[in-house]
Amino acid sequence: MRETTVDKFHIFMTMFIISLIMSVQSPIFTPYATMLGASSVMIGIMLSASQLADLTGNLIVGPLVDRYGKRIFITLPLLLSGLLNIAHSFISNSASLLVLRSMNGFALAFLMPAVLALISGYAANSRQQGKNMAIIGMLGMIANIIAPLIGGKLGATIGYARTYFIIGIALIFIAVYTIGFLRDRQMMVVKNNQSKSFHFLHIFRSPQLQLVYLTGFAVMYIHGVIIYEIPYLTVEQGLSTMNTGQLFSFMAIGTLLSLSFFFIHRFDPIKRMMFGLFCMCMSLAAFFNGVLSLPLFLFFMGLCFGFVMPAAATAVTNAVTREEHGRAFGVMSAVYSLGMIMSSFLTAIIRTIISPYFIAFLVGMFVLTLIGYLKFRTPKVVEAEVS
Repeated sequence: MRETTVDKFHIFMTMFIISLIMSVQSPIFTPYATMLGASSVMIGIMLSASQLADLTGNLIVGPLVDRYGKRIFITLPLLLSGLLNIAHSFISNSASLLVLRSMNGFALAFLMPAVLALISGYAANSRQQGKNMAIIGMLGMIANIIAPLIGGKLGATIGYARTYFIIGIALIFIAVYTIGFLRDRQMMVVKNNQSKSFHFLHIFRSPQLQLVYLTGFAVMYIHGVIIYEIPYLTVEQGLSTMNTGQLFSFMAIGTLLSLSFFFIHRFDPIKRMMFGLFCMCMSLAAFFNGVLSLPLFLFFMGLCFGFVMPAAATAVTNAVTREEHGRAFGVMSAVYSLGMIMSSFLTAIIRTIISPYFIAFLVGMFVLTLIGYLKFRTPKVVEAEVS
């Protein structure tokens, strides 16, 4: 029991440090790209290309995680990402930034499905699973509160290129940490090739997973609009990267607050997801109609985000067997990437014509209506037994 607790501590610590390091760059990427000569459309292409590479990697990593274990797909992506971030500090044009951003997206695509599959091995039931996912989310949000402020300060003090160099060195250090301290409870899964449960087709046919993936797409589309638009204020309104970091911190505080409500894990994860998405849509409507200020809007969006993400992870583990977690989380991460791809690309194109927040509201309400229809027209899904 004590050994399991210690192993979980190392997983939580790893995720906290990764979140801290990666979130440092959130307020500096757009200003850095602009400094290298990228237009708003080019920045949208960079974000979309990165997410497309991420999507490709997500689909590749799922079967590999189930077959070879999780730890290797945590350590290697961190090492590669560290080297690529160091390379960010030596480039001189936006084309090089596009290539490096895409390569980094592909490398990191292997990380999250492996981490989620790893932590899923430390839960005996759905409620414990939800708590584990919520703790990871809470630690990530604490990091997201601190990191944008650090990133903004570093960008303003030592410059964007040196900040990326520091990010790269830090990622290499955490990769070394994972080699020494992470433990994989399921090092190898014996596969039965005749079982339909080991095919991606089975994953897509699951009614419960369809609801999870649809909700995840809408949530990440909305999230992608925010990730694109907020840093762009730095360019358009002459704000410092420190101001941008403070705005992102409002969102992280909201998410942290909702993740601290451990009692909500008693409720059905699908209903929690639908509730979170609905509140996101209402916050968007209030914002583009001038009812909410930007900091308050970001706080409410973070609050809703915290309701959805642990619920999505719990719903995935309820819907498939433990041996399929790598595939299911890989597809989930790919769907998240697809939402970010579409939002980044469309936002770059339409932002001068129509409010991207209004389009995000329409996307969210359409998906909410669709998943409501699917949920009420299909029989109650029997949760998969967790071996």
